Amino acid sequence: MIKLLSTLFFLITLALPCMAQNQPFFAEGQDPKPTDRVWQKIDELSDEFEGSTLDTNKWSADPGAKGWGWIGRPPGLFQPENVRLQDGKMQVTVRKFDSPKVINGHEFLYGGAIVRSIHPGQVGWYYECRMKANQTEMSSTFWLMTDDTVKERQELDIQECVGRLSKEAASWARGWDQVFHSNLIKTTKGQPGKVQVQGSIKAETKNWERFYVYGAWWKSPHEIRYYLDGKYAYSLKPPAPWDQPKYYQMAIETYDWNPVPEDGGLVASGTREERTTQYDWVRTWKLQ
Repeated sequence: MIKLLSTLFFLITLALPCMAQNQPFFAEGQDPKPTDRVWQKIDELSDEFEGSTLDTNKWSADPGAKGWGWIGRPPGLFQPENVRLQDGKMQVTVRKFDSPKVINGHEFLYGGAIVRSIHPGQVGWYYECRMKANQTEMSSTFWLMTDDTVKERQELDIQECVGRLSKEAASWARGWDQVFHSNLIKTTKGQPGKVQVQGSIKAETKNWERFYVYGAWWKSPHEIRYYLDGKYAYSLKPPAPWDQPKYYQMAIETYDWNPVPEDGGLVASGTREERTTQYDWVRTWKLQ
């Protein structure tokens, strides 16, 4: 009976709108902190999205700001106007353009967005968000990355999924609309190829059917521990020390391995709700 009540309490807590917390979202018995330590929220990297506009002291929706430069993977273009705060959530709504946009010789047919943090995260911190994916062929993501000033770029992906699989989707992408998937990726300027370590488990439902809490404890330069709905899922060990400061990236984009159909798919025909990725909150913590 006690176990049943505990489970019911966890499910009810997950279903309710999440209010400001004084510790990360962990299921009972899942908090990995040492007994002599406590979690402290890092305000500059946390947001409940309760305002009417994006807090520019914390976030930027301008894809070219501060030298980032990446405006999207064609045919998906990052646009700040596709980001808004409403109903206590940050919402990113994708769309099909009335006519193609050509930028730097590349053709863009669809609008997405990327929101980046102004401040970087560090080793030892815990990163989490409560997110509901859009239902389209485009992505819904939550991750961190070094800025463009370093030679060796390190990516720490916490969650990456799509809302719908295209008929032309790569065979290995089956299940990417119902997944908790994470990456560690290293690329070096002037050198070909990349080094990649991946992990994933199947989610309980399609990623767009409900909100999930995606989390990662950057425990050390040699291990990242991943959590789904506050429960430990898996660990990834990077091929080199993962010790460089990294910035939040929340990107809604197109993938060549899950191409949007010629008619625009659900990006063109879906309702606003179907075309919208919703971030209920983002929270970051360090141990004291």
